[in-house]
Amino acid sequence: MIARLREHCRLARLFASWVEASPDFELMAPVPFALVCFRLKPAAVAEDQLNDLNERIMNEINASGEVYLSHTKLNGKFTLRLSVGSIRVEERHIEKVWNILNERLAASI
Repeated sequence: MIARLREHCRLARLFASWVEASPDFELMAPVPFALVCFRLKPAAVAEDQLNDLNERIMNEINASGEVYLSHTKLNGKFTLRLSVGSIRVEERHIEKVWNILNERLAASI
């Protein structure tokens, strides 16, 4: 059980590292456990349009049934949440989420 929790935290930190390395994303909170709070923040989109962009992309992704993202608001900013918690989650699943997010973003701008 402890090994599984450590792996979930590792996967969350891995995803967070991709967010931090990308100019099109922004990490919204520290990642001490298995929850990553982030948002899409491409330079081509004005700050006042980012909430709508993030909500629309989240809804598109969730409607596809491929992966599921939740959300919250942090400091008034629509924030996507990736929770790593399934007992069967593997790195390939986290990569899939990342790829889908980038594909949706590319199609949106």
